[in-house]
Amino acid sequence: MKQTHHFRAKNIVAGYEKKIIINDVSLEIPPNEISVIIGANGSGKSTLLKTLARLIKPVSGEITLDGKQISKIPPKQLARVLGLLPQSPVVPEGISVADLVGRGRFPHQSLFASWTNKDYEAVAEAMDIMDITYFANHNIDELSGGQRQRVWIAMALAQQTDILFLDEPTTFLDITYQVEILDLLTDLNKRYGTTIVMVLHDINLSARYADKMFALYQGRLVAEGSPSQVITETMIKGIFGLHCSVVKDPVSGSPSVVPIGRYHVK
Repeated sequence: MKQTHHFRAKNIVAGYEKKIIINDVSLEIPPNEISVIIGANGSGKSTLLKTLARLIKPVSGEITLDGKQISKIPPKQLARVLGLLPQSPVVPEGISVADLVGRGRFPHQSLFASWTNKDYEAVAEAMDIMDITYFANHNIDELSGGQRQRVWIAMALAQQTDILFLDEPTTFLDITYQVEILDLLTDLNKRYGTTIVMVLHDINLSARYADKMFALYQGRLVAEGSPSQVITETMIKGIFGLHCSVVKDPVSGSPSVVPIGRYHVK
């Protein structure tokens, strides 16, 4: 079982160069649960995730892990606790599946030390969880989009962090692969207690898989809570400008958004 960590952001302002994207966002990530960040395109979802993961330095505000500012935690030490799978990662040319997954062990290795049994075991376990052991010796260029995504997630799993951030892990995948990836991540959360924070585009899948949701609008956090608290007709209209009905998902019981569209608004 993964350790319980307290991850908080307070009054975060962040962006790129002189353009502010995230404005005064405060939140606390619930430990050992699945959180999903939603919002319209350009609302700042990926920027927020990158800022929380220390890829972007905030203009102001504070981000803490177990009460310590993450800016003061050595990179390798932080990488043993927090893993990040960015959106559309670049595939190194000519690399095999096993080699790419193995790169997740970097935070646990010293400069000149050889691999230990623990390293090999971590890679094997990660590939087994993502069901890609069969492809271990294949070049990653040979795989389908869904298989590649499982390899990238396996690399993040091999890092064996207690907290895992994923930026749109289901982007460009058809619905079968989307559900497969989200099911595997749910299994990971339930089996090991891994704290998972994801950016997702699909509102209904977000509501089905999230324990907690954070909704962004123009760089501000406008709602947070359980899916039933966040996914309401009023909130969806405010965030996405979409007229809709919210009904009960017949499979999961979570709220599900049914778009109405402008031609059907009375």
